[in-house]
Amino acid sequence: VQLQASGGGLVQAGGSLRLSCAASGRTFSSYAMGWFRRAPAKEREQIAGISWNGGSTYYTDSVKGRFTISRDNFKNTMYLQMNNLKPEDTAVYYCAADLRGTGFSPDSLWSYWGQGTLVTVSS
Repeated sequence: VQLQASGGGLVQAGGSLRLSCAASGRTFSSYAMGWFRRAPAKEREQIAGISWNGGSTYYTDSVKGRFTISRDNFKNTMYLQMNNLKPEDTAVYYCAADLRGTGFSPDSLWSYWGQGTLVTVSS
């Protein structure tokens, strides 16, 4: 599976962006997926996850109520709708495929990664 993230950019605080993660290959619908981010001088963190059919989702506390993860298996694409963005959301955002878990489980195996897309939120 090859993943390509897009949709990042510069936005003012309070604004919105939608990230996309396009996957190649016919096995996209078999994998749980997730969004991660790495802010300057911080460790990479998982911020959202979604099961293979979109039936279950996970969010880290800092983005709950503001971000929405979704997927369209017919389009081989995953999305992250980000609303009410804050300066602390500034980071490089990555999408990844989980070959073993549910997208947010202890046994998740993040085996495929997109190249990252930069989101910058100005105050």
